[in-house]
Amino acid sequence: QLQASGGGLVQTGDSLRLSCAASGRTFSRSVIGWFRQAPGNEREFVAGIMLSAGNTRYRDSVKGRFTISRDNAMNTIDLHMNDLKPEDTAVYYCAADLAARIISTNWKTYTSWGQGTLVTVSS
Repeated sequence: QLQASGGGLVQTGDSLRLSCAASGRTFSRSVIGWFRQAPGNEREFVAGIMLSAGNTRYRDSVKGRFTISRDNAMNTIDLHMNDLKPEDTAVYYCAADLAARIISTNWKTYTSWGQGTLVTVSS
């Protein structure tokens, strides 16, 4: 089971950290991805991390601004978002692709989803 948290209302240029807490099963061989969906838009890949190897992947528009990382002490996968822009406004979801070998950007390959957390960036 995954649970996302940390969303909120911020201004352009602000930072925010989203957390994805995993419980109930072992996700050690999974890829954890962060996705987002704005009203009227399709769900899109934001960032992903392969927990076994630690490698990461980002969509181009967030490279250099967002960082995905694992917090072993808290057992969470965090998305650190800096220099937020109005176009980052969306509901953000974390999801797991179990026993994945690559970090897929296709949301349909992820089988376990947390509830969304809303991020609103005002201009």
